[in-house]
Amino acid sequence: MILSSVSPLTILWGVLILGVLGIVFGVLLVFASIFFHVEEDNRIDEVAKLLPQANCGGCGYAGCHDLAEAIVKGEVTKVSTCKVGKKEKNFDPIIAYMSTHPDKDGTKHVPTL
Repeated sequence: MILSSVSPLTILWGVLILGVLGIVFGVLLVFASIFFHVEEDNRIDEVAKLLPQANCGGCGYAGCHDLAEAIVKGEVTKVSTCKVGKKEKNFDPIIAYMSTHPDKDGTKHVPTL
């Protein structure tokens, strides 16, 4: 029988080694998450919520989140770039939001129609 030839000390060493490896890799993951943390502008998510969420690519961007990022950064100056959006439902709220929420340095990127 195979189990009778395995000593309890061998099993204990295996458990200890795996436990120590788990702790070491866990600590490394914590430091990696702190060191590689990327902070994203909260306004991107808010503008993305105001877009129609069609993700059609008609605006030239991969989806609504990418268009929202371009609007917040000031790369897109016209919200009517979104082909499926509506003025009252999407564009006017985005313009109002961006006019009241400037960058951290105080710069406002207010798009137009």
